[in-house]
Formats: sequence, C-alpha cells, structure tokens
Amino acid sequence: MARKDLLKNLMAAPAPDDGRSPLPRSDRGAIGAVSKSINELKNRAIIEVPADMIDNAGVEDRLDDDPAGIEGLMASIKEYGQQVPVLLRQSLNLEGRYDIVFGRRRVAALRRLGMPVKAMVRSLNDRELIVAQGQENSARKDLSFIEKANFARQMVAAGYDRKLVCDALSIDKTVISRMLTVVEALPDRLIRAIGAAPSAGRDRWLALAQKAEGRSVDELVSLAAGPDSDTRFAAVLAGLATPPARPATQVLQAADGAALGQARRGAARAVIELDGPGRDFADWLIDNIAEIHRDWLERRP
Repeated sequence: MARKDLLKNLMAAPAPDDGRSPLPRSDRGAIGAVSKSINELKNRAIIEVPADMIDNAGVEDRLDDDPAGIEGLMASIKEYGQQVPVLLRQSLNLEGRYDIVFGRRRVAALRRLGMPVKAMVRSLNDRELIVAQGQENSARKDLSFIEKANFARQMVAAGYDRKLVCDALSIDKTVISRMLTVVEALPDRLIRAIGAAPSAGRDRWLALAQKAEGRSVDELVSLAAGPDSDTRFAAVLAGLATPPARPATQVLQAADGAALGQARRGAARAVIELDGPGRDFADWLIDNIAEIHRDWLERRP
C-alpha cells in the first residue's frame, strides 16, 4: 500500500458497522504512531467559526459588561487580527452550533465586527467544560475576587462538589469557604449593582458583608452609586459605616385609650408587640389574620 493511501485511510471516517467484527489492528509501530500524530493534529487544529453560530455556556464569570473593554478589543483586532484563539465545544443540544468554553469577550468583539472566530474545538461534557472554564479563570489576572467568588457560588448552586470547585479554580478549600462566605452573605442584587470592583480584595468584601448584615436589600443597592465599580464599592462601604437608625416606636392604644402594646416600623419589616391588655387581642388577631388580610385586599384602592 502506498504511503498516501495509508494516510487517506487513517483520516477517513470509520466504515459503517455491518455486524461483523473488524480485523484486529495493533496500535503499536509505525501505523499506530502515524494515527496518534494525526489525532493530535486534529485536536490542536484552529478553525474559523461564524460568530453567530456560537452560544454562551457554562457559568457566568464577569459581573460587568465592560463596553469600553470590548471597544478596545475591537480596535486591536481590527489592527492586528485575532491573535489568541478561543475554546469552543460542539453544542450538545443544537446541531451545527458551538458553545463557548472561554473567550466570550473575543467572540463578542468579533461578532460586532462581523468577523469569523478563530477557535479550537474540544469534545467536552458539562463537567469538563466547567473545569476548563474555571482553570482558565484562575489563571487570568483581570478577574476580580468577587467575580471568582461568584463563579464558585454558581458551581456550588449547580450541584458540583467543593473538590471540583477547588480543582477548577486551583485554590484550596479554605479560600473557597471564604469566597462563599462573602457571596452568601451579600444579596446578589447588591453584588451586581456594585460590579467587579477590581481594587477591592477579599478582606474588604468580607468587611462589607459583615457591615451589611441586617440591612435591607433596597437600602444597600441605593448606596451603590458612582461611575465605576470601585467607586460604587467604596460608596456602599462608606454608607454602612453609620449604624442604621433604630425605627421609631409607636404606642398602640385601644378604643378606650388603654395601651395594647407597641409597633416599630423599619425599612425591611414592621414589628407589632401586644402585651398586658392586648394579649387576648393578639390571640384573636392571629386566629383571624387571613380574614382581616382578605378584607384589606378588597378595600385598598
């Protein structure tokens, strides 16, 4: 057999199964070496994929859209081309489409430029995709602490165990625990209102989580004002330096003027305390709360 025929056979797709067992072939020697080399070349090959055929996959890694960064990336690609390929996998659900493993900003820039995406394509299941995405993120200098912590939170929420989270981000269990302590203590709305805050490290985010305890989400989000995420983080931290004002206490009186108890109205909740002469009324109120609430719903404007 000529050498070109040997290579042709190695590159060809496998023949359909006709029910007969194939002849045994050793994977050692020259044939095995050539076959292995061709497979490695296939895995390392860079192809061009239309940007509109690529979808996001995995978990969210960035908290900011970073339009200025995308514009800068577009300008660089216009001048120098796409220098670094992205990593894709073939979609598990839609034939002919691809999922991004990493390189979302490059894909976004190329999509806006109307240019094809240079990519390596790997066969990955969801677990392998998450690990690959996490390892890429752990090596990047531009992802902030809170973005990595949010990435870890999403992995845990998706059902992945702590060991896999540690392996994906190349960090130990102690660091993962501290990350999760922060993102579990802070409302997601607040984290997104602040953004990446690249200058705020673990200790400052942990301090913010401690000071935010007991505050309403609306109050916290309202403090996140500023032109960039670092400014918004500083504004929230400064706003929490002042302890929250204690809600005013209102005395509750019966029709005859007797004191039934007191009420406190706060930003997040209202508390009614009935004691003394109001204790029996409290029992009646609890038993009839559903009917009272229904009457209120019918009468309110």
